Amino acid sequence: MSTGQPSVRLCHLYPDHLNIYADRGNIAVFLRRLEWRALSLEVVEVGLGDPIPSDCHLYYLGGGQDRDQMLVAEDLVQKADPLRHAAHDGAVVLGVCGGYQLLGHGYSGTDGRRMPGIGLLDLETTAGSSRLIGDVVLDVTLGGQSRTVVGYENHAGRTHLGGGCTPLGHVRRGHGNNGADGCEGAVAGRCLGTYLHGPLLPKNPWLADTLLGWALEHAGFGVDLEPLDDELEAAAHDVAATRAGRKR
Repeated sequence: MSTGQPSVRLCHLYPDHLNIYADRGNIAVFLRRLEWRALSLEVVEVGLGDPIPSDCHLYYLGGGQDRDQMLVAEDLVQKADPLRHAAHDGAVVLGVCGGYQLLGHGYSGTDGRRMPGIGLLDLETTAGSSRLIGDVVLDVTLGGQSRTVVGYENHAGRTHLGGGCTPLGHVRRGHGNNGADGCEGAVAGRCLGTYLHGPLLPKNPWLADTLLGWALEHAGFGVDLEPLDDELEAAAHDVAATRAGRKR
């Protein structure tokens, strides 16, 4: 176990290309929730052509425009081995929207064009004829705890899970992975993917702390994250859940 100052090293993958849905807000949540506990976050940004470090504790992939996502996919598959090794060693990986699709086996467009994925999650995505858009409410069980998770989805992809992963949550409101099976997102070990953005973590501090706890454990720190005053976050969560119910 490490004896130094508790710190998380986060690898932000392609921040200039995969940041269409305010994804930097998720990074800000990780940073602040650590700082409020006198802990620290080191952010390593990796772009096109840059090597991926294998010694980070948390890896993040956001969402982007189709053209940017294709550029990223072609770059990522060429250099993903350090990310795979880190994930298999217990590092946390979070992919949101387009990043979620890239963590799977690939994305097949309506024109037959194939965008490769890196296979950290056992799932396939195909393009649908319409977009799945709106507020989402999920019932999620993670790390032995059950909570409601809220967010916003806007995706044309129809994602179907294989046997190597389980859903992140079950849809109470919204469309989810494909609008048909009642599931949203995917989990395999400490690798998570979801279509929920907006960004995801400000309204779901429990999820942020779950991921940070795993990352700290991977870093070698046996740190119990003390509770924070999440009154504002809880209010934002409740407003989002209520709004989703009204739109149903």
